[in-house]
Amino acid sequence: MRHRVAGYRLGRSKDQRIGLRRTLINQFFAHERMQTTRAKAMAIRGEAEKMITIARNSANGSDIDKVNARRLVASRLANPEMVKKLFDDIAPRFANRPGGYTRLFKLGPRMGDSSEMVLLELVEE
Repeated sequence: MRHRVAGYRLGRSKDQRIGLRRTLINQFFAHERMQTTRAKAMAIRGEAEKMITIARNSANGSDIDKVNARRLVASRLANPEMVKKLFDDIAPRFANRPGGYTRLFKLGPRMGDSSEMVLLELVEE
């Protein structure tokens, strides 16, 4: 029974899973869209949306709140350029949106192994 077990294992050990999520989220914020398997997209979608929400809400906070939000996101991304892009470019676009910053498009099965492929992208307004 998997009661109260959150997240996707993705067939990897803990360290590999953390590295994969970090890389996928960095690439997602860098290109603002990505084609990947459904399982990987679902694994990073929630975490990416939470980071956007933290960045969006920090705009209205004090200077200490802004620094704390950047440090919190930087600990997850480990890439200063992506943190800057998230806070300066991506988050202000969603200032009036209450949530749902990402969208999934099903693309069909992959030729090699029939994995379900999706296109994960940021919603444009």
